[in-house]
Amino acid sequence: MRVSKEELVAVLAQFNPWWRGEAIADLPKWRRAAFGELHAWLTAPPAPRAVMLSGARQIGKTTLMLQAADALLRAGVPAANILYVTFDHPILKLAGIDAVIEAWREREPRAEGPEYLLLDEAQFVRDWGTWVKHQVDFRKDRRIAFTGSAMPLVEADQESGVGRWHTIRLTTLSFYEYLQIKRLQLPELPRLRTLRDLFDWRPADFYRTTDLASAYVGHFHEYLVRGGFPQTAQVESVTQAQRLLREDIIDKVLKRDMTALFGVRRVLDLEHTFLYLCMHDGGLLDMVDLCANLEVKRPTAQNFIELLEATHLIYRLAPHGYGKDVLRARFKIYLADAAIAPAVMLKGKAILEDATALGVATETAVFKHLFARYYAQNVRFSYWRGKRDHEVDLVAEVCGELIPFEVKYRAQHTGARELKGLIELCRTKHIARGYVVTKSLDDFGPMQGLPAPAAESAPSASTAATQIMRIPAPLLCYWMGAIELPEGA
Repeated sequence: MRVSKEELVAVLAQFNPWWRGEAIADLPKWRRAAFGELHAWLTAPPAPRAVMLSGARQIGKTTLMLQAADALLRAGVPAANILYVTFDHPILKLAGIDAVIEAWREREPRAEGPEYLLLDEAQFVRDWGTWVKHQVDFRKDRRIAFTGSAMPLVEADQESGVGRWHTIRLTTLSFYEYLQIKRLQLPELPRLRTLRDLFDWRPADFYRTTDLASAYVGHFHEYLVRGGFPQTAQVESVTQAQRLLREDIIDKVLKRDMTALFGVRRVLDLEHTFLYLCMHDGGLLDMVDLCANLEVKRPTAQNFIELLEATHLIYRLAPHGYGKDVLRARFKIYLADAAIAPAVMLKGKAILEDATALGVATETAVFKHLFARYYAQNVRFSYWRGKRDHEVDLVAEVCGELIPFEVKYRAQHTGARELKGLIELCRTKHIARGYVVTKSLDDFGPMQGLPAPAAESAPSASTAATQIMRIPAPLLCYWMGAIELPEGA
């Protein structure tokens, strides 16, 4: 469909106020941790590639793009050389990328220096992969950043676009970022270079940090029910925040995006599948039970789950291992944010009074923080199950090293009796350090009195020297999200 040039220019001018010498309205001064990486790829790209911000709806991708435009303008880039466009807008979607660029250049003649194209919701651009490939290969004078709310943006044109873009995967706000966006004045916690630093702490360090962290616990629980979406984090009412979250997920993602991007017709069955996953967050996926309860065939259910993962609503974890055993095993499902299940299931703040639900929400939040921390390092995440059905919730494989995490978010202090799976995994795989995520702030510090390894499993010094650190969930999530935290754990 043809869009008039005048109408197209009028729409573009609304999204690019700097062409008129105006500032970007209501742009927050606070920036997400990913801003530095995005800015580096735009200003001094390490390789001749575009950069893609990939993540769910309403997690701040647009704000990051506009903050990048603002930073470029402050650095002296001519306003005429910066274009922001969102293909979520019907006029721009109908016009297409080439017509948009032509209208831009008629409205704003090019100035000296590189051109910067900031393209929002690029999955609505026809043949986007081929277009990006051509731009990267033949337009060295252009630097391109684009966003997408669906993984097919990465996968559908992977063959044509391989090596043409660098992906920055955004999760919902970390607990650290949530506190920053809320502008809360809390006691400053000590900084860590890595989690390993905790093994060098003295008892006084743990006591002092426990006192400081007491102010964080209530905000952590509020974070679990509000969610890590910038909009819901800043809404005063929890009920209103959850309503907005529910509408964004059910109405915009399940009912609109799934139809527009993937041609889903059985939207009600898809919604029921997602509700089932909300009821089983953090658990092993039983496809037989799901299909029986929802009365759908296995290929249909499998396709729905893949689509929910593609739109960043869920994560799937395979069991630790390789080969046929893993292929036949059940996946573990985590929602993209701990607040999604309470919002969708209309539970409000009731999970704070339900020990089981609160433990599930905490485990989901812990996984999200670990995923966000390690994703850029191409870390493999899994869960582990031993021969005696002992389990470990999360295992991160970082640079060949296994780092296990067990979540025990309950009132009782954690002892070795509750950690049979973690101890078994550490000794079986000769893992030097493991971590237990706890609830009580005084359930913090190195585990004492670990049982001696069995005679048949103790030929190695590393096996006997396993150390386990207990970390309260608010502290772990804070440190995993802290901007200053460097690589490694």
